Amino acid sequence: MNLHYLPGACSLAAHIVLEWIGAPYRAVQISDDSAEWPAHRRHDETTPVPMLEHGDFVLRENLAILGYLADLHPEARLFGDGSPRGRAEVMRWLGFLDGDVHKAFLPLLPASFFLARPLPLSAPAQGARRHLQACLARLDEQLAGRDWLVGARSIADPYLLVILRWAADLDIGLYGLEHLMRFARRMEDDPGVQAAIVAEEGVLA
Repeated sequence: MNLHYLPGACSLAAHIVLEWIGAPYRAVQISDDSAEWPAHRRHDETTPVPMLEHGDFVLRENLAILGYLADLHPEARLFGDGSPRGRAEVMRWLGFLDGDVHKAFLPLLPASFFLARPLPLSAPAQGARRHLQACLARLDEQLAGRDWLVGARSIADPYLLVILRWAADLDIGLYGLEHLMRFARRMEDDPGVQAAIVAEEGVLA
């Protein structure tokens, strides 16, 4: 399998899951000047990552990739307890992370990630920060009394870590959100998480 990624992107979630399931894979970094870029654009005209190649099967979209990897390796038990309810619970939180939380970052990304100097926050960006803080509070409440988002380790947990790393980059603090802070520390101590971060970024933060 080949996972195509950008450092700092949500593709890190799939990278972590590949480490957790222990399947052979190759991580391919994509950038604007990458020789791999034209091939990606022939596959799809949307955001270039994440993309998973498994033989002649090419899969896009983070949720689809995470679910596919979990289904390929049920022994890793990353899709809940195997019951329809357990699977639905994982998908519920993945949907929240992808649909509500991930998209809330979009008004903040240009000024925070692509410009050399910060600019005053626009009204939409201010609203996005408030929405993100409310989402993080909800996630913190969900983690009360749990080590993992749905109680057991699942494909939702790496996606949550990506969200928390973005929040840290944007100075959206987790102060007072003790359950999220505890979760982030546990994830950062995980060998599979560390291997994926080192592979993408070269160092641990």
